[in-house]
Amino acid sequence: MKHADVWRALDTLAEEKGLSASGLAKRSGLDPTTFNPSKRIMPDGRPRWPSTESLAKALDATSATVEDFAALVMGARTLPGGNRHFAARRIPLIGFAQAGGDGYFDDGGYPVGGSWDEVGLPDVNDPHAYALEISGESMEPVFRDGDTVIVSPAAPIRRGDRVVLRTRDGQVMAKQLSRRSARRVDVRSLNPEHPDYSFDLSEVNWIHRIVWASQ
Repeated sequence: MKHADVWRALDTLAEEKGLSASGLAKRSGLDPTTFNPSKRIMPDGRPRWPSTESLAKALDATSATVEDFAALVMGARTLPGGNRHFAARRIPLIGFAQAGGDGYFDDGGYPVGGSWDEVGLPDVNDPHAYALEISGESMEPVFRDGDTVIVSPAAPIRRGDRVVLRTRDGQVMAKQLSRRSARRVDVRSLNPEHPDYSFDLSEVNWIHRIVWASQ
């Protein structure tokens, strides 16, 4: 059992219930920061594992079984039996150029403010999901200029996932995650005519997974 797999399973459990990591902790009666990504690595670089007590509370709060959680640890992307929570609604939409400006995201990377348009939401169970309009050609042929992508801050991220990343200096880009460690994030452009990027983790404001795209 790997450290990353256990935390990914917790993230997936939260996502399946329409919760963020902090939302799952709150529902479990824990400190809201208990499951936050910043708590998963100790200051000295050693991995921090969720306690047995916190895992038990999370399973109880979500009505999931130990077997359910074990399946998620082993790589399942959904809970057995399709036990998902969906809420049909409209979500905020802006362009990539706007996303780099101030006033559209809070410090946690969630959409805020009243200057967003709206788009209809497919079945995505993240209350903080938002949509972006692709700008540029770096992700062709998968995403084309003008395509709309739906992004989930709560969705667990693995190598190979398509993501939206924002740097602390306001750059916003859609890329494919090549590697993420405790210190660096490497992303690549699908279009070979565009460069790949490598960032120190301190340079990254947030990174969210693309869960749906218009075609």
